[in-house]
Amino acid sequence: MQAYCVKCRTQRDMNDPRDEMTKNNRPIIKGKCANCGTGLNIIGKTIAQMG
Repeated sequence: MQAYCVKCRTQRDMNDPRDEMTKNNRPIIKGKCANCGTGLNIIGKTIAQMG
């Protein structure tokens, strides 16, 4: 699974992706950049939807 890393400024693979919910109950996928370790987020999707 890939997400945009603001530190690397490119699409990077995500380590340890997990589903969570925001404070206003919207789905979010959280993980870490495989290259630099910065937190990555994909808002409005779940891991099953990205499948």
